Amino acid sequence: MNRALTLKGIDFPCPGNNRACYLSFFKALKFQMSLSHPSACLVFIVTFVLHQVVFLMEITSIQNKIQQYLGDGKRLFTTSSFQTHSVVLLHILSRIDRNIPVYFINTGYHFPETIMYKEEVAAALGLRVIDLHPRVPKIMQRNREGNLLFTSDPDYCCFLNKVQPVEGLLELYDVWISGVRADQNTHRRQLPEEAPLEHNTLRYHPVLHWTVQMVEAYIGHFGLPRHPLEEKGYSSIGCEPCTRPAEKDDKRGGRWYGQKKTECGLNAELIQKKN
Repeated sequence: MNRALTLKGIDFPCPGNNRACYLSFFKALKFQMSLSHPSACLVFIVTFVLHQVVFLMEITSIQNKIQQYLGDGKRLFTTSSFQTHSVVLLHILSRIDRNIPVYFINTGYHFPETIMYKEEVAAALGLRVIDLHPRVPKIMQRNREGNLLFTSDPDYCCFLNKVQPVEGLLELYDVWISGVRADQNTHRRQLPEEAPLEHNTLRYHPVLHWTVQMVEAYIGHFGLPRHPLEEKGYSSIGCEPCTRPAEKDDKRGGRWYGQKKTECGLNAELIQKKN
């Protein structure tokens, strides 16, 4: 159930268990009023209202698509890497249908901060998060020298720990909701909003056209939490052995640093190529 805050006739809908969106608004407005000319406060309010309108339109569009899937009897799920940018889609889904399961692909290599952030976001948004583990134990994920595969064959490591576990989900569901965006890299820029997968499954990309500016505005607008490693320069966060702080001009540059690899396989191997 959604609550709404009315300020001089303007409604600001917020999730029933999360008042951060309008509390952050009033705190920011109070700060603006203490430092700025009244005209600056007016600009601040107008910007807030415009963001609210745009985001409500986006949420409504996504909601309509999800309701269409559900009306057709389709089984839905989503996956999340629980990075800061991931919280946008999770927040939207929490406002639409919290019964949609959220799978966290637990490779066993994640930063402790990611696990803590996952738990924080899940509790704040009331999500049903399920850890998805690899089928192959780590003792069998070694090369001939006895080293773990991420040291010599990161593609196969990603297959065993990410791609293969998700392949099993495709046999259970009809629609996979994914939060990839076109502005993240060249490969994702070529993805359609709906992409066919194996087992007659469809992958739906509801925020494909969103920019990083939209993501940041949404997070600030609703006062959503951020991944703690961002403060240490990690703008794109995956498994700990293969992730480094990134350069400012290349937000995904810290992933598989020094290698030609840019995708883990979830956005390449599982999506069927159109002829």
